[in-house]
Amino acid sequence: MSTLKNKNNKPEQQAQPMLFGTMNYILTGVSILVLVIGFTLMSGTEDIYNSTKLTVAPIVVFLGFVMGIVAIFYRKKSA
Repeated sequence: MSTLKNKNNKPEQQAQPMLFGTMNYILTGVSILVLVIGFTLMSGTEDIYNSTKLTVAPIVVFLGFVMGIVAIFYRKKSA
């Protein structure tokens, strides 16, 4: 056996690229903020038949979920 074995035989760890970029995290934060605003508009017990609770709040919540999906699939354009 002419080959010498190295006692510190650790595999080199290469830097893995991040799965999401900073824009993905910003979009995720904005979508969570929109969801919180939408659910806040929807909450409450008085005046349950208010147009804000029946139309505006569900639309805002839906937009928050759509923004979350966009935040996951967003990719920076390669030039």
